Amino acid sequence: MMEVSGSSDIMIINGNSHPELANLVACRLGVKLGGCTVAHKTNRETLVEIGDSVRGKDIYIIQTGTKDVNNNIMELLIMAYACKTSSAKNIVGVIPYLPYSKQCKMRKRGCIVSKLLAKMMCNSGLTHVITMDLHQKEIQGFFDCPVDNLRASPFLLQYIQESIPDYRNAVIVARNPGSANKATSYAERLRLGFAVIHGEQKEAESDMVDGRYSPPPPSIASRIMGVGVGVPQHPAKEKPPINIVGDVSGRIAIMVDDMIDDVQAFVTASEVLKERGAYKIYVMATHGLLSSDAPRLIEDSPIDEVVVTNSIPHELQKLQCHKIKTVDISVLLSEAIRRIHNKESMSYLFKNVTLED
Repeated sequence: MMEVSGSSDIMIINGNSHPELANLVACRLGVKLGGCTVAHKTNRETLVEIGDSVRGKDIYIIQTGTKDVNNNIMELLIMAYACKTSSAKNIVGVIPYLPYSKQCKMRKRGCIVSKLLAKMMCNSGLTHVITMDLHQKEIQGFFDCPVDNLRASPFLLQYIQESIPDYRNAVIVARNPGSANKATSYAERLRLGFAVIHGEQKEAESDMVDGRYSPPPPSIASRIMGVGVGVPQHPAKEKPPINIVGDVSGRIAIMVDDMIDDVQAFVTASEVLKERGAYKIYVMATHGLLSSDAPRLIEDSPIDEVVVTNSIPHELQKLQCHKIKTVDISVLLSEAIRRIHNKESMSYLFKNVTLED
């Protein structure tokens, strides 16, 4: 059990997203969970009642993103604002999986949703955010308060070394070129080989006909100096057939990524790895969203194990698929809370962390 100095000045509360994780963190810190009731009215409005006094205290709100993502966000915002208006000293959001983190880039006429969410969180009263393995590290810059982006890679590396027999015969596989940096980082730490799957279809983005694809009118094209045919057109991309760069024959293939949501891409990759001679296939990720019929797809696939952390609750999925394994990261969150509350340096938690992690 970790010791928290001035434990009477700290309070941990949680919403409905992951009460098991909140209990684990509170137990490790030796702190009792604060009295906070989060309910939904018949019209689906969120109602928050904090039963204990928060005046002058440091409040840590443990709330992660799940399939019920919009309710999770509203619960967090209302809890933070309730603490702010009740004169809490500091309000720290402990958000292991930050919702909407994949929507951190401009897409056609959409918007950068993760920036909007960051502004809402800061305006609600959060003075600090603890999260884990953001989809893009640049998301930290969207917040107007300090953000600690913890890494789960030491726990997953430890699982590989302790729970995968003959892991020395493994090769770390990047599911696509975009995850090559993370896979390289794992391979270097484990002193293993490295492979990349190339030519995989990316997530489909709507290419519906809209105004942006219409050519410029002749009057505009004629005013362009030095260009005889008007604005040059971007050549269309032609995806090459799926291929593996690296040798996986007779090896254990370990795919690594930051999250597993729609598993179809991982299933397709595992089938290709199996064809190329990999005799065991593991998938490792920090956040296991495992949406829709992911358990069934994993169960019927060549994948031997899917290893994720408990940053997101997935007990129901584990009942549906015996291949899903969980690594507990509550000790990391507990230590981060302890260090922040005791005003200690966070450097130890980022020791040996590289830009690729």
